[in-house]
Amino acid sequence: MHDPALSIPMYIKVRVKPGARAEEVIKESDDHFVVSVREKAERNQANSRVLEILRAMFPGKSVRIIHGHQGPSKLVAVD
Repeated sequence: MHDPALSIPMYIKVRVKPGARAEEVIKESDDHFVVSVREKAERNQANSRVLEILRAMFPGKSVRIIHGHQGPSKLVAVD
């Protein structure tokens, strides 16, 4: 029987392109995405929007940035 308390998070690599004209998600592989967002890379705006987009892609899952809070390349945990 599967116990969700013992689930291992999935890690994905995300490359963020802030300040884009249009929002877009490109899946380059199973664990690598490029996410373009309109928000600027100021005051955590782009990170917040990226998390919103990823949470919509993985409903019912916890999505959080593990590494790369201040740069365009991020490691994100989905569990």
